[in-house]
Amino acid sequence: MDSEKTPEAFADIERSAGSSTLHNGTVEELAISEPTNKLQRWANKLDALAGVEARGIERISEELRARKMTTHDYVQMFTIWFSMNCTANQMTLGVLGPVAYGLGLTDSIVCCLFGTIFGSLCTGYISTFGPMSGLRTLNVAKYTMGWWPSKLCVILNLVIELGYGLIDCLVGGLLLSAVNGGGMSVIVGIVIVALITWAVATFGIKWFHKFEAYVWAPTVLVLFVMIGVAGPHFDTKPPSSGSGAVLIGNRISYFFLTSSGPLGWASASADYITYYPASSSRWLTFAMTAGGIICGKLLIEFLGIGLGSGLLKNQNWATAFESQGIGALVVESFSPLNGFGKFCCVVLALCIAANNIPGSYAAALNCQQLGRPLAKIPRFVWSTIVCIVFTIIAIAGRDNLFDIFINWLSLIGYWTIIWIAMTFEDEFLFRHGNFDWEIWNRKDLLPHGFAAFLAFLVGWAGAILCMYQTWYTGPIAALVGHGSDLGLPVALAWTAMVYPPARWLELKVVGR
Repeated sequence: MDSEKTPEAFADIERSAGSSTLHNGTVEELAISEPTNKLQRWANKLDALAGVEARGIERISEELRARKMTTHDYVQMFTIWFSMNCTANQMTLGVLGPVAYGLGLTDSIVCCLFGTIFGSLCTGYISTFGPMSGLRTLNVAKYTMGWWPSKLCVILNLVIELGYGLIDCLVGGLLLSAVNGGGMSVIVGIVIVALITWAVATFGIKWFHKFEAYVWAPTVLVLFVMIGVAGPHFDTKPPSSGSGAVLIGNRISYFFLTSSGPLGWASASADYITYYPASSSRWLTFAMTAGGIICGKLLIEFLGIGLGSGLLKNQNWATAFESQGIGALVVESFSPLNGFGKFCCVVLALCIAANNIPGSYAAALNCQQLGRPLAKIPRFVWSTIVCIVFTIIAIAGRDNLFDIFINWLSLIGYWTIIWIAMTFEDEFLFRHGNFDWEIWNRKDLLPHGFAAFLAFLVGWAGAILCMYQTWYTGPIAALVGHGSDLGLPVALAWTAMVYPPARWLELKVVGR
């Protein structure tokens, strides 16, 4: 099959969905795939007429995905991850280094660089299960977490995607409102970004891949314009505030905050490449995913750090930021370009949908993964509901962006790193790479998940004791300076120590 027609290949696989149920043959899988209700039959008609993806969470067999992978396929994989992460909302994370943690330009860049690399490598590992299994990400989680505990992962991921949805819409709304000089309500801007997101996420994987293949270009062009116009105002001289344990604590907190951004993709990372053939190189899939995230996030986050560093040097920037937040700051940075600068801001605002669409797509799948009755409701119905929910929340929380952003990202990192640690240990210590993907929906054959649930609770206990948030400081976190967020590394370490002996005991006593 010609790699240039990959999105069309996805559509062909989609229309062949019914045959994939024959390879497992379980009643549960048939209940998900066969058009046994009016909604699913309607979804199939929309797929045939307009290309709206009807497939939900059922596995795509290797036969349906079989084709030769080419260089173009791997470049496309890199491109979609780059597009998803090179968006204006990521600029907020960059601004937090100088503004929230008092770090100088150099400290902020170094912490952001290595934090982003760490989180991206973890997500790159999880993404490789997409082509390997033909399953959505949190169906793969059943092999580690077990049938019922994996539902907890689904709920947590659904909360993540809704959170990202509201943040993306909010940043886009703030930008559009600021461009209009406040004449356009932030609410209207939020609704515009949400509608773009809904349209592409509802049509599904084929249109999602096409959108992400091109949307990065206008964003990158605008960012290079920003470098030229705003770069001279970046302040590279002031050192980080604080010293000793206080400075170390701030560096650690920002490092792990920037790690949480790419970690947030882990629990959905296989969803976007599950249509790729099982013959895909695991190492190249890992490299393209991690590389795309790293390049996309660093380009925009470094610019955010620069804007944050320039607040003390440029009074106009500081006034704009204090009055209307990140949206007004970006608009002010383009102000020397007058009308063209406003046009650039509009481009950035609309392209934020590139980050919001994949989250909305994954959230719709999460709704189906909560139970068999919900799986019978087509994915496009859930994507509509998801978009409505995060739009309403974004409108309600439009005055509290920074608090939402700081607290949200850290909480994401805590639970995803726990699950990733268990997945890695389960694959290489117990399964040695051997998975029976046919039993993905067999509750009687999958692990019970006792060991995973115990390790999950222990990891969360470590996170709670070591987290440093605006609303709570754990007793261990309080020992470093004025507080330092150690929740992520402690959660990782405690989980990694508890899971292997607990899983060994579970296999010994229960047998699966």
